[in-house]
Amino acid sequence: MATSGIEKHNANRLMELLQNRLSALNDLHLTLKHVHWNVVGPTFIGVHQMIDPQVETVRGYADVLAERIAALGGSPAGTPTAIERDRTWDDYSLGRDTVNAHLAALDVVYEGVIGSHRSAIEEAGKIDPVSEDILIGQTGELEKFQWFMRAHLEDPSGRVPHAAQGTESGAAATAR
Repeated sequence: MATSGIEKHNANRLMELLQNRLSALNDLHLTLKHVHWNVVGPTFIGVHQMIDPQVETVRGYADVLAERIAALGGSPAGTPTAIERDRTWDDYSLGRDTVNAHLAALDVVYEGVIGSHRSAIEEAGKIDPVSEDILIGQTGELEKFQWFMRAHLEDPSGRVPHAAQGTESGAAATAR
């Protein structure tokens, strides 16, 4: 048996899964801060102020996952190399840009992070309900943050102009 009463091979898989989510959250909080510094336009201040609490929450989520990995007997990796190693997504490519461009791009980013979190929930649930619960709670809050982004871009019927775009750069171009 491994730490926490989870079989060693299951604990190893769970730590791998959580490490991937840790790297994604570390990347997300850096991306959010990047947007915070680079967003411009008439509604700049509202978006600028909306993003900082998201940065802090996402940083906290990364900490929770790192501590869970450690509790399972692993060594969480929070380095830039770990993010690069675990990355299955493209780096955020927008620099100084409009509110709409950044929010549309972030909508795509959130879609990827949330989708990956949901996949991790499914797998973690087969191994460890504690880790599953952590991921469920995080996903609910990430979905709320995504809603905040989309609310700035939606028309009254709930449509967003970038809905057909699968990349953050494509979404940004459509939203400009």
